Amino acid sequence: MEPAELRRAVEAARATATELGLRVDDVVVVHDSDRVALRLLPCDVLARVAPPGQLADSAFEVEVARRLAAVDAPVGGLDPRVEPRVYVRDGFAVSLWIYYAPAAAQITPAAYADVLMRQHAALRRVELDAPHFTDRAARALREVTDRERSPDLSDADRDLLARTLGEVSAAIGADRSRDQLLHGEPHEGNLLATERGPLFVDLATCCRGPVEFDLAHAPDGVAEHYAGADPDLLHRCRAVDWAMFAAWRWRRADRMPDRDRWRTEGLALVRASLDLCGRA
Repeated sequence: MEPAELRRAVEAARATATELGLRVDDVVVVHDSDRVALRLLPCDVLARVAPPGQLADSAFEVEVARRLAAVDAPVGGLDPRVEPRVYVRDGFAVSLWIYYAPAAAQITPAAYADVLMRQHAALRRVELDAPHFTDRAARALREVTDRERSPDLSDADRDLLARTLGEVSAAIGADRSRDQLLHGEPHEGNLLATERGPLFVDLATCCRGPVEFDLAHAPDGVAEHYAGADPDLLHRCRAVDWAMFAAWRWRRADRMPDRDRWRTEGLALVRASLDLCGRA
């Protein structure tokens, strides 16, 4: 967020928690992007604050968390001291979560696969209206095909991303027999090593698709420990995943740190994934 917007987000979180009877003397920024994660002290709450326009996404995330907690999924939970919902303050959507102190232990590929399998098993027990991952690919495709939104893309790179987000994504989505609810982005940044074991966070990306789409976000080596994963489908899902990532980086409005490096690397990873499934 811009500095002025971040200050307003911090104040929205502070005021929300205080009105709910939680003591807040200090606020620590844990993560700052389009949404911010703030640790509130001494009540030790993790506040997730989204800007105006993301209220629906925040409400969806809270609902996903509530339903997964009911089936004992390995996810970060909402703070039990307050009503589990989104609070609106100064236009910001504020949700309050348990803060988990990081554990020293690293998550091995085998442990990563195990917790992802448990997450998928829990998601199969949840009834939830969620978008298909191809809907997300379609949104990224619109950014790529709009030259005003992505003016720096070369014709060759624009064609690469358009083919991947269009043709490859459609080919995967044509077969819905393997579809189920997914986390949506279970990458390393969204899996916390805690004293309670590995826990997934950032649940607003929940969508439908094959488990290989989730595996595409996991570190190298995890898929080898995930029983029944289809290697060819995994490569195709990785191509689509990296194409979405690259599409966001090539937006004129993107503000990701080190954007130029990620633009180049994202395209290279799309090509590498397509090479592995013979679709380059």
